[in-house]
Amino acid sequence: MNQTAAKPARTGWRLVLANLRQPKVLVMLLLGFSSGIPIYLVGNTLGFWMRENGIELSTIGFLSWVGLAYSLKFLWAPLVDNLDAPVLGRWLGRRRGWMLLSQLVAAAALVGMALVQPREGQLMLGGLVLDQLLVFGALALVVAFASATQDIVIDAWRIESADSNEQQGLLTSTSTLGYRGALLVTDALILIFAANIGWSASYEIMALLLGVGVVATLMAREPAASVLAAATPHPALFTPKGLFDALVGPFVAFFRQHGSWALLMLLTISLYRLPDFVMGPMANPFYADLGIAKETVGAVRGSVGLVATILGIAAAGLCAVRYGFVPTLLAGAVLGPGSNLAFAYLALHGADEGVFATAMIIDNFCSGFAGVALVGYMSSLTNIGYTATQYALLSSFYALLGKMLKGFSGVVVEHLETGRTLLEAYSLFFVGTALVGIPALLLCIRLTMRNHGSTDGAAQREAA
Repeated sequence: MNQTAAKPARTGWRLVLANLRQPKVLVMLLLGFSSGIPIYLVGNTLGFWMRENGIELSTIGFLSWVGLAYSLKFLWAPLVDNLDAPVLGRWLGRRRGWMLLSQLVAAAALVGMALVQPREGQLMLGGLVLDQLLVFGALALVVAFASATQDIVIDAWRIESADSNEQQGLLTSTSTLGYRGALLVTDALILIFAANIGWSASYEIMALLLGVGVVATLMAREPAASVLAAATPHPALFTPKGLFDALVGPFVAFFRQHGSWALLMLLTISLYRLPDFVMGPMANPFYADLGIAKETVGAVRGSVGLVATILGIAAAGLCAVRYGFVPTLLAGAVLGPGSNLAFAYLALHGADEGVFATAMIIDNFCSGFAGVALVGYMSSLTNIGYTATQYALLSSFYALLGKMLKGFSGVVVEHLETGRTLLEAYSLFFVGTALVGIPALLLCIRLTMRNHGSTDGAAQREAA
């Protein structure tokens, strides 16, 4: 009897290279880029523009709360999970329809921001006299809302498109690479654009760059899980049973799947990137107080910083493929907060460009690694059918506490300055932000022990 020899399963690098040839990986890279374009345009970069226009710091601070849309997206994620996008949903499917709609709305609102501009004064609109800054803020809120919606559906598409945990790790690192590339454009290159062609034209260019996401959406295939979910009869959404299934069902399914470990998982996620969030608002002021020219900061970010980020993302992706999501999460829990100590040393060392570049390399590598580790782990926890809602919940947990606490970072540095120099205060602050990561590290160790125990138990059952 003739038998065809079974082909050996691809493992390690062969598996990675095989996956890289799949069109979905290119689509994921482009979608990651599109996802990263708006966030700084209604955050750090927007504050730069407003300050140059003479807007008060208190107003800039208040307007920064539009970014809370990213942390509250779980509130409308059930609609994305259960309803098709108007008009576009029938044409492209549930996931791709919401992608395209959110991209078009975000691009239009960015153009509106470019036209209105952040200035004190009155604006005539349709015969109405409106406060110009209020209109500008409303447009920024629209961008944040549409961008958060885009994130919901892109995350759902990524999770549902993966054929295995190994491919999920690859898609996660690919998405993060595109996202980080967009942050480089909106955090560094836009400053060069603004210096040469002005802020308004620069924001219009950023709106055009969302076209990358539009192209990716048209290239993408609707995930089979999404097609099945759309075709499966569900209770009418706007009925008691339908609302319960949409709003409560995802959380019931999550706690049912993970049992008593669910709360520990959520707590770990909420604390995991806290050191980065708390430190974030003080990074740019620290460079200025240290005496490092902004041209140097931009050059380092766009060169060795970018290379380090790519290496960190790649390392996390390969680590997830080789060792799994939980061990990768543990490694990120050490690297992420540990990188803050490099800034503590820089504060005491002074404005040495070599030390600064080294600190940026360490920080970018560790941040890239930790980011992929967390996204990969959160992706592994979701249930098909509730993908968008559950991932939105998890990503909101990871950001909400940090975004609430980071507003107090300046107060902490000012308090630490009492009886010390400003740079000594910065150094102590950075050490403190690293220590904030210890609870998350301990929780990751506990998750690793649980994961190891589960693996050993499975192996013993197979042996029996």
